[in-house]
Amino acid sequence: MAAVPVSASASTHYRFRPLNIGRIVVWTGFALALIVAPMLFRSSLALTMLSQIGYVIIICLSYNVLLGQGGMLSFGHAVYTGLGAFAAVHAMNLAAGPGGPPVPLVLVPLVGGLGGLAIAALLGFVTTRKAGTTFAMITLGVGELVASMALMFPEVFGGEGGISTNRVYGAKFLGFDFGSQLQVYYLIAVYCFVCTALMFAFTGTPLGRMLNAVRDNPERVEFIGFSTRRIRYLAFMIAGFFAGIGGGLAAINFEIVTAADSVSVVRSGGYLLFTFLGGATFFFGPIIGAVLLVLASVLLSELTKAWLLYLGLIFLLMVMYAPGGIASLIMTNLRVARHGLLRRLLPHYAAMAGAALVLTAGAAMAIEMLYHLQLNAALGSQLSFAGLTLDAHGVGSWVAAAVLFVVGAVLLEWRRRRFLAQWNAVQESIEATIRKEGSA
Repeated sequence: MAAVPVSASASTHYRFRPLNIGRIVVWTGFALALIVAPMLFRSSLALTMLSQIGYVIIICLSYNVLLGQGGMLSFGHAVYTGLGAFAAVHAMNLAAGPGGPPVPLVLVPLVGGLGGLAIAALLGFVTTRKAGTTFAMITLGVGELVASMALMFPEVFGGEGGISTNRVYGAKFLGFDFGSQLQVYYLIAVYCFVCTALMFAFTGTPLGRMLNAVRDNPERVEFIGFSTRRIRYLAFMIAGFFAGIGGGLAAINFEIVTAADSVSVVRSGGYLLFTFLGGATFFFGPIIGAVLLVLASVLLSELTKAWLLYLGLIFLLMVMYAPGGIASLIMTNLRVARHGLLRRLLPHYAAMAGAALVLTAGAAMAIEMLYHLQLNAALGSQLSFAGLTLDAHGVGSWVAAAVLFVVGAVLLEWRRRRFLAQWNAVQESIEATIRKEGSA
């Protein structure tokens, strides 16, 4: 327990602040998950995905410093990730060459972080002069500008082919040469844990609290004498630093950096999309979003060519029915569970899940047949879907898709209304319990 001095008129004494056991358990579990994950998922694909999840967590959390904590909607966050990756790949190539600077691989992500910090300090001086929609439009323009300039300087960005490197150089670090993917994963895992802890600590600093105040009520912040622009600018540089670290880890992982993939506005949109889906209002929300981003870009893209359409539909549904993201759904249901009322909602959740599955099956059948007709018409009219054979030219397949979709939509709406009635009853019970405990 930490001793905290308390001044009194006659003497100085100490009070003891109890340890936050729950927080210790969460961080210990997070560390154990990073350590044990490659032992549970041993395939090369799983190890590659785990490595990507590690540095994408850093990038999404850095983006949430802007969006979730500061209320700054940025469409150019990939600029700082990508330029940090280029700084890291150039550092590796220089260190591996004759007479190069002695930069060990374990410090290369910090080089990327410093690169992202430098660019954020330069561009943020302009972009943070405005807020709201104007800020978002400026970041979009900056992102497009950098993406276009990348092709104009092939000496720095390598043109369309990018810049490749070799992460195995120099002396070993504690016996590791980082030639295997497992060693690279643990390097990423260490940075993931440390950067996550640092960004969580930032939320409790005076600057982090003032950033929340700027998000919620910038006029009052200005009224009490603080510069909202300076607070946004400092937060922008911090986000750029951690984004650069994530980019540096990506450069180590893939050993190649291309401008088209690293600094594009599409990549920035991906960070925005999945940070929002995870839940920007909660610290752990972007971690969920990072996992979803990798699963979607690696697994879902292998299952179907329409994966971007599915992501768009999911994003639309989340905006309409769960604007707080997955994290908000988890927290609201944990609140219900703490009062012992979750069992009253479980049958409704199961019923809605079944109806949603029927609706999704019908919609997916129609989407896959449409994509097949547009992209694979030369292969014939038949296609495989979830173990079934569909005929894109057959009336029966389209009728089945329509029936599933309509039946699923009707059932889902019916169950949703019953769920809302039960949900309101549960919330009233919780409020009554809280009022009763408050008056006791």
